[in-house]
Amino acid sequence: MAFESFTSPITGFQIGDGAPRNSTLICVPIMAESVEEMLVKMQKAKELGGDLVEIRVDFLKNFIPKQDLDILIKQAPLPTLVTFRPRWEGGRYDGDENKRQEALRLAMELGADYIDIELKVAHDFFCSLPRDRPENVKIIVSSHNYESTPSVEELGDLVVRIQATGADIVKIATTALDIIDNARLFQVLVHSQVPMIGLVMGERGLMSRILAAKFGGFLTFGTLEAGVISAPGQPTVKELLDLYNMRHIGPDTKVHGVIGNPIGHSKSPHLHNAAFKSTSFNGIYLPLLVDNVSNFITTYSSPDFAGYSYTIPHKEAGLKCCDEVDPIAKSIGAISCMIRRPTDGKLIGYNMDHLGAIAAIEEGLRASSGTTPASGSPLAGQIFVVIGAGGAGKALAYGGYEKGARVVVANRTYDKAKELASKVGGQAITLSELNEFHPEEGMILVNTTSVGMKPRIDETPVSKEALKHYSLVFDAVYTPKLTRLLREARESGATIVYGTEMFINQAFVQFEMFTGLPAPKQLIRDVLARNT
Repeated sequence: MAFESFTSPITGFQIGDGAPRNSTLICVPIMAESVEEMLVKMQKAKELGGDLVEIRVDFLKNFIPKQDLDILIKQAPLPTLVTFRPRWEGGRYDGDENKRQEALRLAMELGADYIDIELKVAHDFFCSLPRDRPENVKIIVSSHNYESTPSVEELGDLVVRIQATGADIVKIATTALDIIDNARLFQVLVHSQVPMIGLVMGERGLMSRILAAKFGGFLTFGTLEAGVISAPGQPTVKELLDLYNMRHIGPDTKVHGVIGNPIGHSKSPHLHNAAFKSTSFNGIYLPLLVDNVSNFITTYSSPDFAGYSYTIPHKEAGLKCCDEVDPIAKSIGAISCMIRRPTDGKLIGYNMDHLGAIAAIEEGLRASSGTTPASGSPLAGQIFVVIGAGGAGKALAYGGYEKGARVVVANRTYDKAKELASKVGGQAITLSELNEFHPEEGMILVNTTSVGMKPRIDETPVSKEALKHYSLVFDAVYTPKLTRLLREARESGATIVYGTEMFINQAFVQFEMFTGLPAPKQLIRDVLARNT
């Protein structure tokens, strides 16, 4: 099922600075054991820019409904959504059901703006309401699926069932087993004729929480702080507003992102979203945790899904999904960037991995030897050892070969090393041979694997003893900026080059390809410095 183009029901309106914004609200879940703590957190939610608070009374210890709800609703600095989630729907309450529903009716009487009741008991709840129920309170009828995301047909049927209860607002939360699961909920959300909250839980569902604003979602949830969540995969309010510029996402916003697995470490969303905002480009850039590239590309085939960066381990799989491939990317056998051409929707693959890295390595060598660019590449004739034969390894091996270096490829599996080495006229060795490999002094070492990346920062691909044979060491890993490999190389007397240099140069080129605008280079450098 491909997610094609659509017509969105979003209606825009203005915010304080006069810029257009979407109508999707940011709801902040408030979870605490005491009323006092909840009041403090509600104030913080307002300060951070939330639109309403979800009061999760099932988290309260010694909950006294009339007394506690009166305080929480009357003293709330923002509109209130009262939720009293039972254990059987993923909440904490495991007491008497009649008392739970009685507390929700009380919340309506006390002036809550919204209350949430689960589909399973919604019919009974509506039957229990008095005829003169408060008109101002909106009832959200919710369904939570913690196992999977059903088909579009099943989701559509679920919307009809929820509407039939008399719900003012439909809420469906499912679980992403794959990132393509989001598309099914987007399809239902964008065609809903009633206000709807449609979210997909889990790390693979993050895009649903941000793109709710593109597809007309009534609200999305943002937490006060990272990790303190009421459902899996929730971003913080700060991330929604500052990192993803969610207020300005609309039906025409172009979707970009970085495709990888894992992807949580990536700083690309920080750079590109800040650059999009500074140039008033109507785009969003997301971390995309993709298991199967082909399935992802086939599913999100709308022209609005406009371009991607590629990282470990999907650079080679990405190339196979392209309609056309740049000659350099074809030579390397991997892409680092994919653009959907606006004129015909074809996907074009590029590889610029080697550009930033090779330039930074050359600069490092010149600085240590006192040579100038006029004297040719300092890589010419040098032994250039590349660790890894994946997408980045291929790019760096190609870049070294292009500059006249003698390339050596070290890889866990010898056959992959040999295959790459043969393409660049080089030599192949296994990783286990690397520590004893030193045919000459002053070699160049380039790590293109993920060894040493957060969270496994104590790992290194080569022993410290072996590093004394190298004059320069480059590590493509940039989280952390100073990896164990670079730290030990510096201690061994080598010049070191950070992975951030390769990353930043790629970001400049990719921004210009995504937008057609000149990259705000200093802003991008400043954002990266703040986030590494």
